[in-house]
Amino acid sequence: MSSIKISIVKTPKDLMRFIKFQWKIYQDDPNWVPPLIMDRKKILSKEKNPFFKHSEAEYFLAERDGELVGRIAAIKNDLHNKYHNDKIGFFGFFECINDQEIANRLFDTAKDWLKGKGMDTMRGPVNPSTNDEVGMLLEGFDDPPRLLMTYNPKYYLSLCDNYGLVKTKDLYAYKLENHKVVGSDKIRRVAEIAQKRSGIKISQLNMKDFKNEVEKVKYVYNKAWAPNWGFVPMTDDELDAMAKDLKPLVEPSLVLFGEIDNKLVGFALVLPDYNYIFKQLNGNLFPFGIIKLFTQKKKIKWSRIITLGLISEYQKKGLDAVFYWEIVNRAHNIGIDLGEASWILEDNDMMNRGAHAMNGNLYKKYRIYDKKI
Repeated sequence: MSSIKISIVKTPKDLMRFIKFQWKIYQDDPNWVPPLIMDRKKILSKEKNPFFKHSEAEYFLAERDGELVGRIAAIKNDLHNKYHNDKIGFFGFFECINDQEIANRLFDTAKDWLKGKGMDTMRGPVNPSTNDEVGMLLEGFDDPPRLLMTYNPKYYLSLCDNYGLVKTKDLYAYKLENHKVVGSDKIRRVAEIAQKRSGIKISQLNMKDFKNEVEKVKYVYNKAWAPNWGFVPMTDDELDAMAKDLKPLVEPSLVLFGEIDNKLVGFALVLPDYNYIFKQLNGNLFPFGIIKLFTQKKKIKWSRIITLGLISEYQKKGLDAVFYWEIVNRAHNIGIDLGEASWILEDNDMMNRGAHAMNGNLYKKYRIYDKKI
């Protein structure tokens, strides 16, 4: 009988094995988009990722007969537990061959580490927090993931279910098509009425004043998203790091601010779906990937609405419709007529109603699991 060995990632070589294991799992999957190796190294780095100023993690590798067969991260997010007053630990970056025994060992390893840290529940996948990539793909395996969304083999769902992980929340992704949105009388009418009543002014990101624009994002982000399930406030360092990483990908006309009476009330972050380009790079931005990043940008036909938030006192006034109307028309002006609004909590009625009003198609679902430990 073959034996399964679990080891901790300790060296840069171990970390690279951890990262590159995905290439083994997805080598025959035409829909997988390889992550940029430099980005994976950065997000997993306990020295460079500001997430680890308030949290800790351990990365594990599973081997059988000397062959790498799985990986997982166990994550203790102190900021989450302080904010929610709970003892939830997380697992993330899970990858595994189709073998329940190996999956069980990986989940057990993460569970035991979290239990040793005083946690009473294991939740995931989150990579490494709810401000990053989250969820196990549940529906929509026939299409590549959009930018910063997860993807996994369908058999992962069985590995999770058979281990005893149970659903805690599903996340939705809607496909938006320009002609269906602009053809929606409801969304046009709501946007026009909300615009007239509120006097909201929409402006786009000023790249020449990027630092101050990021400060505006900080102001809105933690105010607008605070009531959401699973929300964890981002520190200034985390928001600065995110802004730095996303700056080369930003299309200024799709990063929007809303003001009423010169007061900032909302923010939307929409990015072209660079996964179209990343899919061709096989994880390597240099030396030639950086050229493709700029020369092929005009070929991108999808965008992803990553965040759209309004400060609480300005919610439920139709202002989200104003943002959506601006986004769809501005995207069309640069040749993008397909969009994904994601991720949206299954019970976020306001956002789900908005997606339906735009004739959005609920085309992908993701699941976050819990297990008492």
